Amino acid sequence: MASGGGVEEVSNKQVILKDYVSGFPKESDMYLNTSGTIKLKLKVPEGSNAVLVKNLYLSCDPYMRPRMKQPIPGNETYIEPFKPGSPIVGNGVAKVLDSGHPDFKKGDLIWGKTGWEEYSLITAVQTLFKIHHTDVPLSYYTGILGMPGMTAYAGFYEICSPKKGERVFISAASGAVGQLVGQFAKLLGCYVVGSAGSKEKVDLLKNKFGFNEAFNYKEEPDLHAALKRYFPEGIDIYFENVGGKMLDAVLLNMRAHGRIAVCGMISQYNLEHPEGVHNLMTVVWKRVRIEGFLVSEYHHLFPKFLEFVLPYIKEGKITYVEDVAEGLESAPAALIGLFTGRNVGKQVVVVARE
Repeated sequence: MASGGGVEEVSNKQVILKDYVSGFPKESDMYLNTSGTIKLKLKVPEGSNAVLVKNLYLSCDPYMRPRMKQPIPGNETYIEPFKPGSPIVGNGVAKVLDSGHPDFKKGDLIWGKTGWEEYSLITAVQTLFKIHHTDVPLSYYTGILGMPGMTAYAGFYEICSPKKGERVFISAASGAVGQLVGQFAKLLGCYVVGSAGSKEKVDLLKNKFGFNEAFNYKEEPDLHAALKRYFPEGIDIYFENVGGKMLDAVLLNMRAHGRIAVCGMISQYNLEHPEGVHNLMTVVWKRVRIEGFLVSEYHHLFPKFLEFVLPYIKEGKITYVEDVAEGLESAPAALIGLFTGRNVGKQVVVVARE
C-alpha cells in the first residue's frame, strides 16, 4: 500500500474472465490477478459522480453464465456480456470509501452491481441501493434482501397472482430464489412442492423451509409421473428455474388457468443448442399463462418488499440458507459449482467482513 500526493494507493486483486466460454464453464476460464500491477487510488477522480467501494460480499448467480458467452450479432440479450480480460461483474455488498455522488457518503453500506475485486470504482451509481437495516447479516443483501429476494417477491406475487390453497411447484427449489418462493407460498396457505438435486437439499426443503413435499429429480426416471404423484389434481403455479425436460413435464400437469413465472432456465445455460419444448399445445387447451420477467423492472417495489420481508425474518417465520465461500480466490470455483449443484442454498463469496 502506497500513498501518492496524499492519496492512498492499493493493489487490487481481481477475478478476470480469460475468454468467452462455450459449453460447460471451468475454473480455468477465470483467473485471479494478484500481480500487484493493478493499482488503485482510494479516491474518486475529481469531478466524477462515481462511488469508490471496498467489496465485502459477492453474489454467485446463474444468470452470470450467459454473460460469459460470445455475443452473436443480431441476437440481443437483456444484459451485456462480460469483457474478456476484465473483471467479472455481479451483485455484491460493499462499503463506500469515497463518493462523488450526493446520495452516498463515506462509510455507507450499499448493495448492487460491483466488480469481482477487492475495490471497485462504480460509475453506474443508479444500480446501487443504500443499506439501512444492519440488524440482519450483511450477506443477506446478496440474497434474501437483494436481487434473489426481489426476484422471488416480484415473480411470485406480481407474476403468479397466487391465492390461498393453490398448488405450487418450484424447480431448483433450494436455490437462492426457490427457497424463498416456497416460503412465501406456504405463508399464503398454498400446497408447495419443490424439486432439487440431492437428498440433502430435499431434506432441507421439507424440514427447514416447510415445503409440503419435495423430490430429487435425479432419482425420477419419469418426471411426468413424479409430478402426477405429488399433484394428482394438477399444478396451479409453476415457478420456473430450470427449463428443458422439467418444463415439458410440468406443462402436462398444469391445471386450467395455471400460471408459469419464468425466472430462469439453468438446464439450458451451458448448451450450445438449447432443447426444444414439446408440450406447448397444453397451454392452449388449459389456458395457461407463461410469463418471463426481469427483476430490474420491479426495483421500484424494493421498499415495499423490505417492509414485507424484514418482520418475517426477525420473527423467524422465514429462514434463509447460505453457502459461504471464503476469499476472492474461491469465487471462480463457487460460481462454477452452481451448474453442478454443489452449493446448498444461496452461494456467497466473502471478500472481506468489514
